[in-house]
Amino acid sequence: MSDAVISIKDAVVSYREDVALQGVSLEVHRGEFIGIIGPNGAGKTTLLTVINGLGRLVQGEVRVLGLPVNEQNGIKLRRRIGYVAQVENIDPRLPINVRETVMVGSYGRLGLFHRPTAAHWASVDRMADMVGIAHLVQRPIGHLSGGEYQRAAIARAIVQEPDIFLLDEPTASIDERAQWEILDLIQRIHRKYGMTTLFVTHDLRQLPAVCERLVLMKEGRIWRQGKPESMLKKDVLSQLYGVPVSMPRQTGSASWLHSSQ
Repeated sequence: MSDAVISIKDAVVSYREDVALQGVSLEVHRGEFIGIIGPNGAGKTTLLTVINGLGRLVQGEVRVLGLPVNEQNGIKLRRRIGYVAQVENIDPRLPINVRETVMVGSYGRLGLFHRPTAAHWASVDRMADMVGIAHLVQRPIGHLSGGEYQRAAIARAIVQEPDIFLLDEPTASIDERAQWEILDLIQRIHRKYGMTTLFVTHDLRQLPAVCERLVLMKEGRIWRQGKPESMLKKDVLSQLYGVPVSMPRQTGSASWLHSSQ
């Protein structure tokens, strides 16, 4: 019997005439950190959407944390899954501060009709401190920089104490220094909490060094998967993207790229 935390078998997802996933099968085990790469339109975000219980299957089967992914289990599963997407554009006039934004992550387990206790607020403050935004908790959420906002988004996801952490291009559209700081934070969180983590990126330089396995997606399918050192090679990546790919020289966290050239 499989001990997979995420089990996807022959999943097909279609949006109108477009097939976003075509017969995708994947198993992810507890505590793994998996990087997902591929060209635009490859199905990377759709894969995370399916795991998060929001994608509608045309066929196939998806089980997450032992439960079949369906309408009945969707809310229950999302309480146990933390999700961080790209930086969002927030109206600076929005009357909600950083501390209140992080607290939103607690409502999945707390319930919308229950008021947070002092213990919940203390947990929010601990998370804000851990991600480095304790000094910003009273600032309106729409007044943050891209990197600061992503720290708040990560704190919001972690405060719900998830079993699975989904990151969809979390370092896109922020400056380079903030990118490396966010990557370092994500790696520290993974080492501290040992959550099962899936990390989507289009930028090979942004692959965290803690990645244990890479899933390469192309045209809605899992084209190849394996250890980073075997996947991050010029010939493999050139086939994946359909153009000659130059390996980045400055790789920051992902130091194993140097040995893959």
